[in-house]
Amino acid sequence: MELLAALLGVGALLLVAVVPFGLYLSRQRTLSQRVGSFTCLMRPETPDETPDAPWTAGIAQYGATRLSWWRTLSLAPRPARSWSRATLTLLERVPVEHVDEAGRPQVLLHCAHDDERFQLLMSAPACAGLVSWLESGPRPVGRVI
Repeated sequence: MELLAALLGVGALLLVAVVPFGLYLSRQRTLSQRVGSFTCLMRPETPDETPDAPWTAGIAQYGATRLSWWRTLSLAPRPARSWSRATLTLLERVPVEHVDEAGRPQVLLHCAHDDERFQLLMSAPACAGLVSWLESGPRPVGRVI
């Protein structure tokens, strides 16, 4: 009887550990395989007198009218951030000296959405895709650098 209780306890602990990990892997695979998705880091832009906020890893996806961004370390089914295509503005593109895990050069984008300012760090090909997506939509002239 004690052996059965111990096995049930170990099984329950394994279940508690394995199920969230499996959900996390499934979520990451689903998000990264969607059409229009790319990995990028995001951080809010801070005023000059305060130190920079930490980067948060995530997966972004552009849809018909919105750019959605999901945190990598999360199980949330909804995006953590979402920006409207009509009001998203790329203020500046800055090439950086880093490369991503695939060896591609990275680009730092300074962005604005309404009153919010933030930065995105992504590969150069992902940046080209994002700029193309923004330029191809019905937008006022002068919103993309």
